[in-house]
Parts: sequence; structure tokens; C-alpha cells
Amino acid sequence: MKRLMVGGMQFQQLQYFVAVAETRHFTRAAERVHVSQPSLSQQIRALEKELGAELFSRARGNIALTDAGEALLPLARRILADADTARHEVQELAQLRRGRVRLGATPSLCTGLLPDVLRAFHDLHPGIQLLIEESGSHDLVRELARGSLDLALVVLPLPTPSPALTTVELLHEDLVVVSSAAAPAPRRPVRIADLEGQPLVMFRHGYDLRDLTVAACRAEGFEPSFTVEGGEMDAVLGFVRAGLGVAVVPAMVAARAGRDLRVTALARPGLRRTIALAHRSDVAPPRAARELQRLLLAHRAGP
Repeated sequence: MKRLMVGGMQFQQLQYFVAVAETRHFTRAAERVHVSQPSLSQQIRALEKELGAELFSRARGNIALTDAGEALLPLARRILADADTARHEVQELAQLRRGRVRLGATPSLCTGLLPDVLRAFHDLHPGIQLLIEESGSHDLVRELARGSLDLALVVLPLPTPSPALTTVELLHEDLVVVSSAAAPAPRRPVRIADLEGQPLVMFRHGYDLRDLTVAACRAEGFEPSFTVEGGEMDAVLGFVRAGLGVAVVPAMVAARAGRDLRVTALARPGLRRTIALAHRSDVAPPRAARELQRLLLAHRAGP
């Protein structure tokens, strides 16, 4: 801290000034701040020159504060206390005791992937606040570019490729068909062609799973038929439970869906999607975000 300045004053000079003011003795003050007495006296004189006023009355060997010294003392103490607080805050962040991570993820990943990873992160760093934004990849890419997010879990390929973003493939995930457990069991496994004429519960526009499912149906030469559309993940699963139709969802989501839903695999080649971890290329993620990134990549590697 020796070179830190407040105006023309050095923090070191303020430390020396407060030590002298509290001990009313130059030698004892020098011992307190671990410098030689001549060095301390020199810095006090330099501070007085900078301020244009004497801070101490040195008559007959008695050290007393002048009016200028009395005025400076509470300000100097406050500055030093603020500097100490700032140092403590930065050290806590560096050691992952405090801070926050702003993570974006698609709703299906919030349901399937994140609970276990975020639990592991929270156990390791309980002082780090986790802020989760749930949206589609298109919106998450935009929020990353704006600096509103530190990291985002997105589906590749990105809707709008951006050289300003760095992406690392995290995992490849199979998609499955879910239906109400009370409905007749579908054939196993289900082909995409089997979905022709089937009532589908479909996600809202802008949802990655919607685009992927519709594209797969069109590749088989038909337009999918929707009984209900426009929902998020929880709503879609609820509509399927109610028997309104079937839906194509990620396998991780289906594994957590409960016994009231039947899960059926898709026939080869099936449908898969690629999940990637993205962040801005021009700005390094904060320390806490890098730690979460490490845990996500470790999750990709598996046990």
C-alpha cells in the first residue's frame, strides 16, 4: 500500500500520522508501524508540506495536534478503515468466500443438469450468491453480449453465431418421448415418423426443443400436430401428465419427471442436442464464475 495515493497524500503517510496522533510520541509511533523514527518524521513533514499546514505542535518535546491535525484525524482514520475494508472484501472474493455468479441456462437444463451441479458448488462455496436466468439460447446469447451474465449454458449451434463468445462443448444429450403413464404404452422405441398425427404438447416459440422437434418432423416429410403449445418445461410436463399429448424432452429431464410419466426412447438415429458452456471472449469470467465453470466441466468428464 505504500504507493497508494489520496490526492497527493500516500496511505503510508496517513498511517504514520494516525500512529503519532494516537501515541503522541514519534519514537513509539515508529515502533508501532515498524519503521525508523527518522523515516517516520520525514514522511510526516512531507505530508504537512503537501497539505500546507502543520499537523503537530512540537513545543518542548510535547506532541499535540494542531487544529489542522484535529481536522485530519477522523478523516484519516476513515480512509484507512475504508482501505482495510476494501482489502478484506477483495481477499474474500479471491478466496471464494463472497461474491456472485450470474448463470444463464435453458429451462430444460435448469431442471435436468443444474440442480446437482449447483448443489455441489453451494456446498463448496456457501458464501457465493447464485443468480440464475432461465431462457432460450437466443436470449441468453444476447444477455451474455450485454454483460448481464457471466456464463450461460446454451444449445449448439447458436441461433446467431458470435465471434464475441467462447463456447466449450459440455455434453451431448439424447431426447426421449414422454407420455402420460395412464395412456396406452407406445411402441418401443418410437420413430420420428410415428409422431405423425400424434397429438404433441409443444414448447413456446424460441425454445430450442421446439425448433429441434419441428425440424426432425419436417425432415420425415410431415408437419407436427399440436394440441397445446406455448408452455415452458414444467407446463409441458404437466400437460403431458394430464393426457393432452406426448412431448419430446431431454433424457435428463425425463429422469426426474416422476412415475406419472412414461419415458420412451427414440429409435436410431434418434435425436440428440449439444450443450455448451459460453462466456464472452473479451472479458475473463470472475473468479467465482470460473470455479463454477470448473465444476461444470468436471461434471462433463464424469466420475
